[in-house]
Amino acid sequence: MTEKDSGLAFLPLGGTGEIGMNLNLYRLGETWLAVDCGIGFSGNDTPEAEILVPDPTYIVERREKLAGLVITHAHEDHIGAVAHLWTRLGCPIYATPFAATVLRRKLGEARLDQQVKIHVIPCGGRFNVGPFDIEFIPVTHSVPEAQAMAIRTPQGVVVHTGDWKIDPTPLVGPPTDIERLKQIGDEGVLALVCDSTNVMTPGASRSEAEVRQGLTELMGTLTGRIAVTCFASNVARVETIAMAAQAAGRVVVLVGRSLRNLDVAARECGYLSGVLPFLPEYEINNVEDDKIVMIITGSQGEPRSALSRIASDTHQSVALGEGDTVIYSSRMIPGNERAIMQVQDNLTRNGVRVITDKEGYMIHCSGHATADDVRTMYDLIRPQYAVPTHGEWRHLTAHAALAQEKGIASILLEDGDILNLAPGAVQVVDTAPTGRLAVDGNRLLAMDGDVLSARRKMLFNGIIIASVAVDDEGYVIGEPKISAPGLLEAGEPESIRVQEEFSNAIDEIPDELRMDDVSFREAAKTALRRALGRKLQKRPLVDVHVLRV
Repeated sequence: MTEKDSGLAFLPLGGTGEIGMNLNLYRLGETWLAVDCGIGFSGNDTPEAEILVPDPTYIVERREKLAGLVITHAHEDHIGAVAHLWTRLGCPIYATPFAATVLRRKLGEARLDQQVKIHVIPCGGRFNVGPFDIEFIPVTHSVPEAQAMAIRTPQGVVVHTGDWKIDPTPLVGPPTDIERLKQIGDEGVLALVCDSTNVMTPGASRSEAEVRQGLTELMGTLTGRIAVTCFASNVARVETIAMAAQAAGRVVVLVGRSLRNLDVAARECGYLSGVLPFLPEYEINNVEDDKIVMIITGSQGEPRSALSRIASDTHQSVALGEGDTVIYSSRMIPGNERAIMQVQDNLTRNGVRVITDKEGYMIHCSGHATADDVRTMYDLIRPQYAVPTHGEWRHLTAHAALAQEKGIASILLEDGDILNLAPGAVQVVDTAPTGRLAVDGNRLLAMDGDVLSARRKMLFNGIIIASVAVDDEGYVIGEPKISAPGLLEAGEPESIRVQEEFSNAIDEIPDELRMDDVSFREAAKTALRRALGRKLQKRPLVDVHVLRV
């Protein structure tokens, strides 16, 4: 293999310049390595879709050279897209026992569990994926068994942190392995590819132990039903809430399918061993209000989540009202503000007290590294180059400034940038096509494709459909029928006007267009747009069904 053929490169396909949808690629020679494969949730700018995944087309076109996919930890934005994209990738997967357990459940739901080869790697283990020599380094995060990666190649060592923080008392799982990180730094590191999500928070990270104390103290002062919402995959927080509830003499009920799946996976791997079994959801109304704590999904205002349905009084078995309390033990992900505030407003309207960390209670701490944590990481690793990743652009630039404080050159990337790491200059040398796909039932749709474009247009401008029967010569039989759900009320004056103007317009379609269904249909669509737009000033999705009898 020549020096050129053995070159090392890094390519983020998702997760750089935004939060979520992580999909990172490394190339050594002609062989590719994928790291993480996560989902993202749509924000206010994409109401036509709820769950998004990165478009993997670039690596799918090179799938025969994809050696494997390594999962750093079991959060949805790092593991959630595997079941959606694996049939396109078709490669073996490498994960720790907990991440593998969570992943198998997801693959089982997608009926892929018998097809996917998962290599279970112990925490801190060392293994090979094709030509890549990889070592896991345990780091603290809000899910068990989070691992940074030391990727050793003939061209140099790259440390890929995944999600991490420094917490001397994480309560679930070990603290970040500071000593091992320093030893790897002593080897000499070419580049540090590092999480940027919480880098704008000054100082050192707060500890999960502080949250446990804060929640225990708070629950001891409350009466009525208590509900706590958090990220479903945060095992440490679920344990903290459960321990605080037990200290207050309350039993715990899990509300939401993802929380129940987490409970099974965590206990299967030996976590939550000090927590009493959770009651099933149907037992809620058999427990006194002052003796219950519910852990509920939906901290980000997801429309179909348990908390959103409870707030709108549409949940099948749970209700909250006057005298009850909802505690938000989570952060607000940028883009979800409007949805979260709507849920909180609905809860408050029902008489529920809503408590967030903005009120001074120690009820949440981030699982991501703060500014001081990041500085410590650079002191340990001492890389030649810093590559900030996993965050919005403001996070990446703040991270780059911290690296520069340490005298380390920083390279800012956008999704699709191909960064040459060695040999030669460390710089962006090419760009790969990127994008987002929407999960729509059991299929994936391009965000800029016809289906979602039409859905977006219908969402804001509505849809109008006309049905027209014509004879063999193309002349209209009877009256055209118009349906405009979400746009016009049947029988209202405006609806009648549109129908009359449309009827008159299609009578004037030239004879030469009447014998061809396609030409007649396009002319009728133009007539319908004109009839509708004169007063409503809308541009809805327009369609005309032509039935020739």
